[in-house]
Amino acid sequence: MLGVVGDIPHIEGGIATIASRQHGNVTRVQLLAAGLGSNSIDYRVAHARLHRVHRGVYAVGRPPVTPIERAAAAVLACGPRAALSRGSAMTLWGFWKRWETPFEVSVVGDRRPKGIRTHRAVGLLRRDVTVQLGIAVTSPARTLLDVAPRMPARSLTRAVNDGRRSGLITLEALADVAARFPLHPGAPLLAPHAGATHNATRSGFEDDFLAFCRRFGFPTPEVNVAVAGYEVDAYFEAERLIVELDGYDFHSNRDSFQSDRERDATTLALGIATIRITVERLDGDAEREAARLAAILQARRRQAG
Repeated sequence: MLGVVGDIPHIEGGIATIASRQHGNVTRVQLLAAGLGSNSIDYRVAHARLHRVHRGVYAVGRPPVTPIERAAAAVLACGPRAALSRGSAMTLWGFWKRWETPFEVSVVGDRRPKGIRTHRAVGLLRRDVTVQLGIAVTSPARTLLDVAPRMPARSLTRAVNDGRRSGLITLEALADVAARFPLHPGAPLLAPHAGATHNATRSGFEDDFLAFCRRFGFPTPEVNVAVAGYEVDAYFEAERLIVELDGYDFHSNRDSFQSDRERDATTLALGIATIRITVERLDGDAEREAARLAAILQARRRQAG
């Protein structure tokens, strides 16, 4: 009987192995290579042992349930050199928490499967595509290049710094993609981040403080750097001044309050002063805060001189 030819145990085992590597999905080409004929594939579809997800792509045993299962199926539907990209890649890499549909996939050639948002993969090199969680995907740096034009500047800054802190992104990788695709609309947005001379920031407040320093012409402080054995938020080395960016969430208990004061006293004994700036002060009256910081920096310079 043609419909049950594929019931041979080793064929079933081979299909299961393939599906386990692809979040439960297999392609028609893979099924044929495993030993099933067209009639056997149709038989399994009719009896709900295979579930058609896209043309030429099937889920084994049950329809795909999770976003990552559907994302894997979308990449398979777009051909062997396809890669999850743009917004979908941002989520796979963990930059974004939400999955948007349709899934976005970069393709070679002109494949446009229904229900998938495809992009021509122009100029991609081997280092621009990798595998994450078993799915072919554009590299973190290339992903940020592609999505940068969609993102508010503050969100892009946060994504770059989160990527740097997690080890997903290096400044060299950012500089590489920006240089190789100079006409890409994301290149001029990513290039300034590639030239960063400071450590990666840990929060949007730290990003805002660096932007504040640029706005009012202050020197760029070192961020998240060790001073006298403590990691500090920002440090003006020439003026020997620490700036702690205080948020209630991080300093709202007795232990953190005490440790902050202990650190301030220790560094002051070494001739290093500490000031603390809150979100409310920076956002509420930036000009007043800038005037005060300028006066403090000037006084520290005089004292050092």
